[in-house]
Amino acid sequence: MTRFRTALAPLAIALAGFTAVPQPVWAAPPRPVPTAQEQQQAATAASACAPSVRGTATNARLTSLFTAHGNDNSRLDDWTGADGTYSLRLPSGKELWVFSDTFLGQVNPDGSRPPVVEEGGTTVFLNNSFAVERNGRLSTIHDGTAEKPTAVMPPRDSKHWFWAGDATLAGGVVEVTYQEYERFGTGAWDWRWHRNVVARFAPGRLERPISVHDLPSGHGVAWASGILKDGGYTYVYGVEDLGSPKYMHVARVRGQSLLGRWEYLKADGTWSANEADSARVMSGVANEYSVSRVGDGYVLITHDTTEVLSPNIVAYSACSPFGPFTGKQHVYTTPETSGNIFTYNAHAHPEIDGPGLVVSYNVNSFVNTDHYRDVTIYRPRFLDVTFR
Repeated sequence: MTRFRTALAPLAIALAGFTAVPQPVWAAPPRPVPTAQEQQQAATAASACAPSVRGTATNARLTSLFTAHGNDNSRLDDWTGADGTYSLRLPSGKELWVFSDTFLGQVNPDGSRPPVVEEGGTTVFLNNSFAVERNGRLSTIHDGTAEKPTAVMPPRDSKHWFWAGDATLAGGVVEVTYQEYERFGTGAWDWRWHRNVVARFAPGRLERPISVHDLPSGHGVAWASGILKDGGYTYVYGVEDLGSPKYMHVARVRGQSLLGRWEYLKADGTWSANEADSARVMSGVANEYSVSRVGDGYVLITHDTTEVLSPNIVAYSACSPFGPFTGKQHVYTTPETSGNIFTYNAHAHPEIDGPGLVVSYNVNSFVNTDHYRDVTIYRPRFLDVTFR
């Protein structure tokens, strides 16, 4: 059993709407979900500021950018595919792309890639990486050396690894959220979420973090799904992943840094300093989703996890960054979804210029050898979503 098979494949299943991952050892108390009457009242109140989806089209620029970068064999220690796909505008104006599981290496003339090193090939597999975009070109960032690349967020040992979440800027320092997972046995499914952390990076030296700090992790919420700065606060969006359903949670920190004092949205719409009070805002979100300001309102973009292995990306609207989010709208049906191939974790990139809101989603396969046969499978797709 290789590192690739034990890390990438279970992630794919967990993010697709169901999971065989054992639940954490803590026993969280039931958290209320808004009643149908409360949801209807919220929908009526939100209608005045709720943007509605006008149309969706492929973002040709980003699609071409990542295709060219992934197929370029001028370096053999650079990106050929990944998932995660968060982004952040750096102080220099460059765009930082934040990835989780990543392939590094070459692409063969027929569009295939060699197997991973652990299976006797030459492709390097890392659990996280960066890429930086400037002037229409991407450059891959990893730690280690060109001959032996390592993750930018290193694991503590061989039984732990980090998958990336959203990122933010705090006083010129890059703060990236990560979820640590741990292996506790030899079986294919003997792994589980362990904790949330934030790693701080200098924009000019992204190969390794300046420091790593614990984030709240005591009540089963992965605080890494999305980040939004609004009204003097940094809002942090999380997911309580029970396989099906998955619940949205909202926290906030005054100011820019995630190292500040956290408070959590309660079921009554007030805020508490106690993480145990964090309420289930709604169900149906994916492990990665986003909340963005659009006009006078806020739009939540997510894959629809109310359906198992859904190809549908949907949007909800609200009048505040913490909801309530109502008025489910269809955004896009991913054409890649068929047979072994599935899509997941759509979210927006509001700092990227375009005719609307730039949205990415990930593509994967339940068959590991598909990733060797066709490099395009394990690469993000990009959309432009316009609103009225």
